[in-house]
Amino acid sequence: MDHDKQLRQQLSKVLDWHEAHADFSAAVADLPAELRGRLPEGLPYSAWQLLEHIRLALWDIVEFSRDARHKSPDWPEGYWPKTAAPPDTTAWDKSVKAIQDHLKEMRELVNDPKHDLFAPIPHGSGQTLLRQALLVADHNAYHLGQLVLVRKALGAWKG
Repeated sequence: MDHDKQLRQQLSKVLDWHEAHADFSAAVADLPAELRGRLPEGLPYSAWQLLEHIRLALWDIVEFSRDARHKSPDWPEGYWPKTAAPPDTTAWDKSVKAIQDHLKEMRELVNDPKHDLFAPIPHGSGQTLLRQALLVADHNAYHLGQLVLVRKALGAWKG
């Protein structure tokens, strides 16, 4: 197997790695609705805020990676939800689904040999698809760890 194919396979795996820590599915599974917007004592974010931040940042990274016309939100307000709690009962599931879809889209970009992993993204400032995939993995892992911590603080983590 050639190195390019191996690298693409590893990048695809690392986007939702579950070998060293909880993966996305585990981090969001079975969190009671009444706890999703609760701020644990001493912590700055609710589970909803972290989930939405992951979604918004992931969407931005994927869109930037594939669309020269994409405009990123203002930092930091465009990357965080306005409220600690979901706006309605369906928002959590919609956000989870959107994250899963965006991860799939990033995997498709990474796995498509038409996209050079090392070539600078033409509309960027030196970013490459490789860098973007690693950014997704790093950013998600960081905030999934926070999400697990929030769940532990709320008594809603069995992992």
